[in-house]
Amino acid sequence: MPRDLTRTTVGIVGAGPAGLMLSHLLAREGIRSVVVDHRTRAQIEGTSRAGILEADSVRLLTDTGVSDRVLRDGERHDGIELRFRGAGHRVDFRGLVGESVWLYPQTDVFTDLADARERDGADVRFGITGTRVVDLTTESPGILFDGADGRPCEVRCDILVGADGAHGVSRTAVPEASRTHYFRAYPFAWFGILVEAPPSAAELVYTHSERGFALISRRTDTVQRMYFQCDPDENPADWSEDRIWTELQARVAGPDGFALKEGPVTDRSVLRFRSLVCDPMRYGNMLLAGDAAHTVPPTGAKGLNLALADVRVLAEAVEAAVRTRDRAVLDTYGPRALRRVWRAQHFSYWMTSMLHRHPDTGDFDTHRQLGELAAVTDSAAGSTYLAEAYTGCGAFSSM
Repeated sequence: MPRDLTRTTVGIVGAGPAGLMLSHLLAREGIRSVVVDHRTRAQIEGTSRAGILEADSVRLLTDTGVSDRVLRDGERHDGIELRFRGAGHRVDFRGLVGESVWLYPQTDVFTDLADARERDGADVRFGITGTRVVDLTTESPGILFDGADGRPCEVRCDILVGADGAHGVSRTAVPEASRTHYFRAYPFAWFGILVEAPPSAAELVYTHSERGFALISRRTDTVQRMYFQCDPDENPADWSEDRIWTELQARVAGPDGFALKEGPVTDRSVLRFRSLVCDPMRYGNMLLAGDAAHTVPPTGAKGLNLALADVRVLAEAVEAAVRTRDRAVLDTYGPRALRRVWRAQHFSYWMTSMLHRHPDTGDFDTHRQLGELAAVTDSAAGSTYLAEAYTGCGAFSSM
C-alpha cells in the first residue's frame, strides 16, 4: 500500500509538552509543522505526572496564548521547607529572589497545549504505530509510521525534531559515533503514592532522615502526592498501606510534632533515578529536545521546565533558519540549551546528594549532610542559591 505523503517545514516526533509547545511557538511565526505520537491523547492524559512550574514556564504558557488556566487552577508556592533533625526550615523564594513556582501537574500542561493546538487547527496525530525517523542527514528528513487508522504514512520536512522522551526512537537513530552520552544511575529510587487526604503542609516538604529521604508534595485539596526513598528494585505490591504510612510518618517525625494526614492510597509506583545528557543535540537536520536529549533526577523539579526551555530556544533557532534559509543557524541551539541543562544537572545532583541516604552512608556522611543543610538554611547566600535554582531565575534563566 503506498504511503500517504505529507510535506511540511518541521516534523516533530512526540506530542508531549515539548513537542506541542514547539509546534505552538512555530505556528505563531507562521511556520508549519506536523506532530506525531504513538500514544493516544487519552493515554497521555491518563498518566499521572507531578508538576512544579518555574515562573518562566508559567509565563511561556500564558504570554504565548496557550492558556491562563495555570493561574486559575494552579497553586502558587512562594517557598519550600527543608526538614532535618526533626524540624522544618522554610526557604522563602519570594522574599529571597522575588519569584515563585506553581504546583500544576504535567498532565494539565499537556491538556492546555493539546487544546490550544486543536483550537488552532494544528496537524497533530495521536495513536500512530511503527514510527521511524529516516534520512536525517539529507535536505528532506522523514518520519515513517502507520496512522491510527492503520494506513502507512510519511512526513517529509526541512527540519525534524525528536521530542519523544527518553525511550523514543529519535535519539537512538543517531549513530553512536556521532553522539556522546553522559550518564549516571543512582543507587536508590522514589516510592511514590497518591493518597486521598487533605494537605499535610502548605508547601512542599523535603525531608532528610536517617531512614532516608521523603518528599511531601501536593496535588489538590483532597489528593496528595508523597514519596520516600527506596531500593530501585522495590516491588510496590509488597507494601501494605499500614507499612507505607508507618515508614512515611517515621521519616518526618520530630520534636515539633509534625505528622502526616493519612488516607486511602490510590496509586503506588517506583521511580528510578538516572541522569543523562546527549551531546550534541543536533545530528544532520534532526534536533533533540526535552527528555529525548537529557533526563534529571526529580529532586530539583527540573524535567518539564528544561523541556519547555529547550523548545523556547529551539523555536528561535528554527525561525531564524527558515527566515534566512540557512540551516547552519540551527547549530546555535544545542550549546545554548546545554548551558541551562548542565546547571540543572548540577542543582538536581546537589539536592539529591544532600538529602538522600546512600547505601554506604555512615555517621560522618550523615553529619556532613546535616551540616550542609544547616549551611543552606542559616545563610542568606545559601538559601538564595537554592531559591534561584529552584525557581529558575537569576543565572539559571540565562540562555
